[in-house]
Amino acid sequence: MIDIKVPTVGESINEVTLVKWVKKEGDYVERDEVIAELESEKATFEINAEQSGILKTLAKEGDTLLIGDLAGHIDETAPAPENKAEAAPAPKETAKKEEASKPASIPAPEVKASPVAAAMLADKKLDVKAVTPSGTGGKILKNDVLEALANPGRKPGTEAFSRNARREKMSNLRKTISRRLVDAKNSTAMLTTFNEVDMSPIMGIRAKYKDKFKESHGVNLGFMSFFTKACCYALQEWPAVNAYIDGEELIYHDYCDISIAVSAPKGLVVPVIRNAESLSMAEIEKKVVELAGKARDNKLALEEMQGGTFTITNGGVFGSLMSTPIINIPQSAILGMHKIQERPIVVNGQIVAKPMMYLALSYDHRIIDGRESVSFLVRVKDLLENPELLLFGKDPVKTLLEL
Repeated sequence: MIDIKVPTVGESINEVTLVKWVKKEGDYVERDEVIAELESEKATFEINAEQSGILKTLAKEGDTLLIGDLAGHIDETAPAPENKAEAAPAPKETAKKEEASKPASIPAPEVKASPVAAAMLADKKLDVKAVTPSGTGGKILKNDVLEALANPGRKPGTEAFSRNARREKMSNLRKTISRRLVDAKNSTAMLTTFNEVDMSPIMGIRAKYKDKFKESHGVNLGFMSFFTKACCYALQEWPAVNAYIDGEELIYHDYCDISIAVSAPKGLVVPVIRNAESLSMAEIEKKVVELAGKARDNKLALEEMQGGTFTITNGGVFGSLMSTPIINIPQSAILGMHKIQERPIVVNGQIVAKPMMYLALSYDHRIIDGRESVSFLVRVKDLLENPELLLFGKDPVKTLLEL
């Protein structure tokens, strides 16, 4: 009998939560097969089977376990099923068998509506998904439309005037997020400065070169590479924005490890792009895709989230027009990107519509002065509105003329 113990998952981590048994009690597992998922205060981890055998679980899903605790056993002496396919049929085969055992049912017809209901839907521009049909065969009737119009804020099929509430245990990751956010608020002199950037030049470059870029590099040309490049140049010009406070000392960094805030299934995580100042546009985009994919699949390793000298967060993907992002301690600053929105802008005395984005830089005023924070953000704006400067941070013509 082989013991399944909670492994050491990182320094200073003493306990984890058993999120899920991937394999169930009595399942035959192969060696190195993933059998369980654990969640620490920083990330999600997997337990692999050390040997093939029958799984015997001791801990339950949701249990909090200490490092080294016994989660279960593997009986390696148990014989393997003669035909694993028969012993554990694939989900599709199981579904087919279950479907075959059920009485034949009539396939659901497409959503239909009575003539009056259809006219009302068109007149009120009401989404059929917001209407619960009550007619035969799922037909939407007049009263169904009236009901939806009378209760516009209620999700179809839910109980009206419900007063239900539920209580859930806070995950370790959410506890850590909560603690770090409060620490950031209480331990820093946080201030936010704002500016706006005309996104026309970057959007023009993307429209012109996106297909060629994808063909050459196998990755889409997004906004993040432009912003990362711009921040790296600005960070090197204003090193205090790229520094830490450590006790009574300041730690300056000659490199730019850019943390990118990613919304994962279990909470916000900030994986790091190492030495972003040395990467090309394509390399940055590939790293963003890699880290974002790992975050969505809960596959980020601890070392991929540790460190970071500056953070970029993009609330614009969710529709945020303006916000004050909170510092990712121990870092001293964070840049918030927002929604691109066409707004009237005065250009040479004429009002024109431009795709504009508000930028927000939250910074620790203990280490970064107003001059540095504002100058940093203005430099980022200048680089984004003149993308040719992103090649090496200077105007090509002025560089040629040594001006």
